[in-house]
Amino acid sequence: MLTFWTPCTPRDKTNGRKGIKNGRFAVDFYTMKAIDSRIIKGLIALGSLAYTVYLFVDGHWISGIFMLLLTAVLVILVLRSIRLVLAFFQLRQQKMEKAKEWLERINPNHLWKNQKGYYYFLLGSVDVQKASLSQSEKNFKLALQHGLRMEHDKAAVYLNLAVINANKRKKREAIQLLNEAKRFDTKGYLKNDIKQVSKMVNSI
Repeated sequence: MLTFWTPCTPRDKTNGRKGIKNGRFAVDFYTMKAIDSRIIKGLIALGSLAYTVYLFVDGHWISGIFMLLLTAVLVILVLRSIRLVLAFFQLRQQKMEKAKEWLERINPNHLWKNQKGYYYFLLGSVDVQKASLSQSEKNFKLALQHGLRMEHDKAAVYLNLAVINANKRKKREAIQLLNEAKRFDTKGYLKNDIKQVSKMVNSI
């Protein structure tokens, strides 16, 4: 199999829902878990930025510079999914089980729009290595649906879909997908891979 990469359900009271009560207030674990992590990270970054401004205004320049660097890191964390990055590195090292574990910790609804495509791209890449063709095909299609920034990433997805359809003996669909891969591979990153898949498709 060829693969390529150049990249809570709420519970009701009768189902064991737990909270830490303090008078009239309760902290619901399941509600906290469902909170969008982007909001939490964003609030922390805003707090850090406000404190950085305060330090500069108050004349604490050294502390202000340190906090400015920290704020920059926090902003990057808001814009990037660390778990997605870790899953990518595990996949690059061919550690499929580890990559799958990191991907399963991600709630795609908590990702930015331009990250969802890559989430499903990684998920499809892991599934195809495990010979889960139907599931990997579904995830690759979702990757295209949500969008990928780089043209060669789109080409890689189409190429993977061509391989999957070739394995299903769907020659016509495989050829169409292969042509799409050629169209998006404008810089020739996948030129040799496309030739290899073309031979496989023509042999069907």
